[in-house]
Amino acid sequence: MSSASDPLAALGSLPGVAESVDSVRKAVDRVYGHRVMRRRSGEITSEAALRGARGSAALSGADWALEEVRRRTDFGAEDEARTVGAALRLTAEAGQLLSIWRQSPMRVLARLHLVACGATGAAGLAGTAAAGAAGVGDVVGRPRLAGEPVDEPLVDLPLPSAEEVAGRLDGLSRLVIAGGSAPALVTAAVVHGELLALRPFASYNGLVARAAERIVLINSGLDPKAICPAEVGHAEQGAEAYLKAFEGYVSGTAEGMAEWIRHCGRAIELGVRESTAVCEALQRGAA
Repeated sequence: MSSASDPLAALGSLPGVAESVDSVRKAVDRVYGHRVMRRRSGEITSEAALRGARGSAALSGADWALEEVRRRTDFGAEDEARTVGAALRLTAEAGQLLSIWRQSPMRVLARLHLVACGATGAAGLAGTAAAGAAGVGDVVGRPRLAGEPVDEPLVDLPLPSAEEVAGRLDGLSRLVIAGGSAPALVTAAVVHGELLALRPFASYNGLVARAAERIVLINSGLDPKAICPAEVGHAEQGAEAYLKAFEGYVSGTAEGMAEWIRHCGRAIELGVRESTAVCEALQRGAA
């Protein structure tokens, strides 16, 4: 496929990107080769989901200790609790949407927003359009319209217009459906960056963007058991570094795009490190 028909593939040749792709692949292979993964992979997946949700929520302003996230059952009392609850629901839902992603990414994104908002009364993806039409919160599960406000605590860049959002979402959807030869890291970083740049929904855009990144990494085959939580790495690098790298994506320059992709690669490697530590703890009988 030529670079004209597969624009994401060209990003793989940006400075430092190929090295980042290779480093991520080696790190992922190492944790998948850990002896604990042969018999207790389900436990690693569950722990990675919890830690990933905690990391994503932290970037959205709810920086709770892991044990607090683990013990809590009520996530509806106040803003931070709702953010943590949304992150947990999204992480759980992501694995249920893999077969739909490559066919209809927009349906998946709508579903993710519904789940983040807690509006899950509709019967799965089949009910997503109906739920939006019926007005579950009116703005839930659909891209924002002209003049509608956006609540996104981390990103304070100018909002693209609703018309631009619609056009760019359509372009992103077409890229996902078409597939291509771009490495999983590149595709995941672009999906994440584009959704964060567009902020297409009225709320929870950061959480949805990071959940979509998770879906790409799992669905691509890079991380099929979902044990490499990039959200952990994004949080560990800190909000300032996250925003600085993201501004590179928004700039659209080759240097800025490369910086964002490398940042996402480092996040995956830090997620791998986290799951490796969990494997070691299980091996020692400490977890």
